[in-house]
Amino acid sequence: MDNNSNLLKQLVMLGIGTTSLVAEKLQEVSEQWVKDGKINSEQAKTFVDDMTEQLKSEQGNWDTQLQRQLRNMLQDMGVPRQSEMDELRGRLDRLERQMRDLENRNWR
Repeated sequence: MDNNSNLLKQLVMLGIGTTSLVAEKLQEVSEQWVKDGKINSEQAKTFVDDMTEQLKSEQGNWDTQLQRQLRNMLQDMGVPRQSEMDELRGRLDRLERQMRDLENRNWR
């Protein structure tokens, strides 16, 4: 499961990097518009702030969607969830305990 969480971290970092790159480009474009006289500096700041907020909002949605898709993909591949593994470990522990109890009764 460690490889999968590592993949998820890499994908999230890719998304964050992409968001940062887009924010940089927005800043550059808005500065060029101010230079060209198409908008004033206050409009440029508002534009960049609004777009950056929208990107951050969409980033959260993207992360959630990515996690859901990764979970579904792992499930389709037959990889058990952590809760399923924990349940199986518990059952195995109970069976081992029952086996020891039976062995101890036979030795008496």
